[in-house]
Parts: sequence; C-alpha cells; structure tokens
Amino acid sequence: MNILISGASGLIGTEVARSLAEQGHSVLALSRNVGHAPYWDIGRKIVQLGEDGRIDVVVHLAGENVARGRWTAEKKERILRSRVEGTRLLAEFFAAAVYKPRLMISASAIGFYGERGDEELDEGSKKGTGFLSDVSQAWEEAARPAAEAGIRVVNTRFGMVLSPAGGALAKMLPPFRMGLGGPVGNGSQYMSWVGIHDAAQAILHIIEQEDLNGPVNIVAPHPVTNQQFTRILGKVLRRPAFFPVPKFFLSFFLGEMSQELLFASTRVYPRKIQESGYVFARPDLGSALESLLR
Repeated sequence: MNILISGASGLIGTEVARSLAEQGHSVLALSRNVGHAPYWDIGRKIVQLGEDGRIDVVVHLAGENVARGRWTAEKKERILRSRVEGTRLLAEFFAAAVYKPRLMISASAIGFYGERGDEELDEGSKKGTGFLSDVSQAWEEAARPAAEAGIRVVNTRFGMVLSPAGGALAKMLPPFRMGLGGPVGNGSQYMSWVGIHDAAQAILHIIEQEDLNGPVNIVAPHPVTNQQFTRILGKVLRRPAFFPVPKFFLSFFLGEMSQELLFASTRVYPRKIQESGYVFARPDLGSALESLLR
C-alpha cells in the first residue's frame, strides 16, 4: 500500500515508517519543505501529493511538542492550532479527493480523560477537564470530514511512549543513571505508558483490522503509579531511586504544564485494541524497560 505519514521524523513516526517499510509498503513522508513531494503547508491550506496521488492509508502524527517549553498563551495556541488545523486540512483534502484513502489514523492522546485519580478508564469513558482534554477533543473532531466522506477514521489516544531515543524516558535517564531519580510529588498519580515497539505495531494492527474505528487507546494493559514506575526504572538501571522531586519545585518552574503532564493521574486501559486481537509484546513495565534499556 501507499502510506502517507505526517510527523514521520518524530519519535513514533520514525518507528512506524521503519516497521511499514519492513512489511513492503511504500512509505511517503509528508514534508513542509517546498519542492518536496508530498508537501503540505497548514497556514496556506495546501496539500500536494505528487504525480501519483494515490494514498491508501494516512497516518497523521504531526503536532507541536507539548513537553518542550513553558506553556505560555502563545505556546498553548501553537499546540492547539498545529493539531486541529493540520488534522482538518488533511481530513478535508482527502474527503474531497477522487481517490480516497481507506483509512485515516489521526493521533490523539489520553490527555482526553484528564485528571481522574484511580478511576479505570477505557474508550467509553467520558471526556475530562483541562487544557489537554479540550485539545484532544478538538483534535479528534477535526478528523470528522474524513469520516463523513466514508473514510475509516481511528483516533489513536497515545499514552506516554517509552523510548531511550526521545520523549519522557530519555529525559528521565540521565538523573536516574546517576542515582538521583525519584518519584514526582507523592508518586501516587497513575501513568499510562506504552513501549515504542508496541506503539508502532499497534498502528500496523489498526491498518489490518478493518472493524476498528473511532478512539483507540494505545497504552499497555498494566498502568502503574509514578512511585511504581520510579522503583522499576531504578531496578532495571541498578540504581537507587529515592530522591523525590517536590511538587512545588516543578510547579514553580513549569507552571500549568507540570499539573497536566506530571501530576495528572490517568489510569487507562487498551480495551478496544485488545478485543480486536492485538497482543502486546511487552505488556508489563519491567519487561518493556529491560527490552528498551538493556
């Protein structure tokens, strides 16, 4: 198949593109560089596919990095617009295309559920509150034109994707390897995570399972508290992990971002993808970290 990927150079996109190419698919990276095909410009509402123009699957992963830089009003606007406007542009373009893709996978996040304590959440759970919850809802709704045109749409609600190459785990590794890691705040908040390999393989599974649509949680089946995560990571690295990071310290330096990314407790389960037959290669945190770091 011809598979178009936005955000192909990102953490998830790189792994997805590699896995798809290994299966023999033709992977086309959507670029913002003029003169490159395929090309897009969100601000000017331009999508150019090149000579062929036949796309079977769209994997849309692009968006402003939420964890880079303090959440100023300008930063929050970029986070929202990059997701909503980019998704709407692709959804409307392919909805009007002569040759429509059979599937559009559009990234979303478990931030949709917001702060929920120890409540067990799946795709049937209601929306939460907060900035990331509002962004995720608008992000998913922006893909509606594609669904209304008869294209199968899946909104992949990613949890924290673990990889030593980037993301949250890469930022944690230096202090943990020096024996300076520890829980964030009191460590009671739930973390819903997924290894980078399973995140990519879940995308491939969605492509093959034609009955999957709508929101699909991409998280491992065993969420952990921050305290449990800290203990397991320290054990895998064979380092002590007893230095807690005070909540007031992170709140002072990171502001609103710390509350939604570090302290929000979101206990999410991958009901739909497991019911469709997907088997996680690394379902528990210990084996996932061993695989990634050893």
